[in-house]
Amino acid sequence: MNAITKPAEGTARGYGHSYRMPMPRLRLTPDVSHGPLDGAWWPRCDALELELPALVGSLDPSSGTVTHVTVGTAAWPDAPQEVIAPGHVIEVVLTDSADEAHAITVDCGTVGRWELLVIPPDEPTGVATRLLTAAADPGNPLSAPRLLALAESDLDGQDAWESEGGAGPR
Repeated sequence: MNAITKPAEGTARGYGHSYRMPMPRLRLTPDVSHGPLDGAWWPRCDALELELPALVGSLDPSSGTVTHVTVGTAAWPDAPQEVIAPGHVIEVVLTDSADEAHAITVDCGTVGRWELLVIPPDEPTGVATRLLTAAADPGNPLSAPRLLALAESDLDGQDAWESEGGAGPR
C-alpha cells in the first residue's frame, strides 16, 4: 500500500472551516514481507500523538484494531503512554533497544503486526524517498537502524547502499 500525501481539504460546505490531517507518508511491503521490515513511515514531526492517528487510520482495517505500538525513546523522547485514535485508545510502549531506535511496531493483537522503519521528519526528501522504497522492498534484508545508517553515510552515492540490499536495479 502506498499512501500519497495530499493537502488538507479546506472548507466543508455548511460547516465553516474544517481540517483533515494529510495522509501519512507511508509505504508498506506488498503482500507478505520476508525481511525484518514491513515498510517505512516518514512522519512530519516528532509528536507521536499528532502523527499516530493518521498512520493507524491508513492501515488495512481487516488487520484489526491497533492495540499498541512500540517505539524507541531516541526517536520519540516525549511520547505519551497513550494516544487517542478514532474510536479507541492506543497504548504506547517505550523501549531503549537499539534495534527499535528508528522503528515502530504497530500491533493489532493476534490479527496483525507491522514493523516499520521510522524516517526522521527532517530527513531530506531524496533520502526519505529512497528509504521508503528500500524498506518496502520484499527482498530487503536490512533492519531499520542499518537502512538509516546506510542512507545517512552515503547520501550521494549508491554503491554501499545497493551492495547491502538497498533499493537498486533488480
